[in-house]
Amino acid sequence: MARPSGVRVFIKYPAFFFWELVLGGLVWILIASSLVPFPLTQGWVMFVSVFCFVGTTALLFWYMCGSDYEETSWVILDIVYHCFASMFYLSASILEALATNNMQEGSYFTYQHYLENIFATVFSYLATLVYVQHVCASCGILDYSLGEDSDSDN
Repeated sequence: MARPSGVRVFIKYPAFFFWELVLGGLVWILIASSLVPFPLTQGWVMFVSVFCFVGTTALLFWYMCGSDYEETSWVILDIVYHCFASMFYLSASILEALATNNMQEGSYFTYQHYLENIFATVFSYLATLVYVQHVCASCGILDYSLGEDSDSDN
């Protein structure tokens, strides 16, 4: 099963790349626009969202340019990147949920700031789910391509 190139990438993997970029961008925007009660925690969330947004955009660009990613090495690169992105987003989601939980409504934080952090947490967990689904789909492609390699050896 060959991976698509060009515009066919959107036909074959429409949910993965589209939702990774949309949800990652939403997390990025919400964290950038919210008040920061815990700079270190939300700095990590911002790093993860920007890193994954840029990495996913680069992978999508390479796929659309028609790189020779039918080889096992490209599939493994895809799996490794999305595994790291999944772990990063899971850690960022947990830290963002912790920061949101510890926000106290008072003179400094309003209900709107609290809602921004809640939405950032939800979108971060959804992005984690999409990245994990992408890993599972890529593992299926790797399993299929390894099966083809062993069939061609016989």
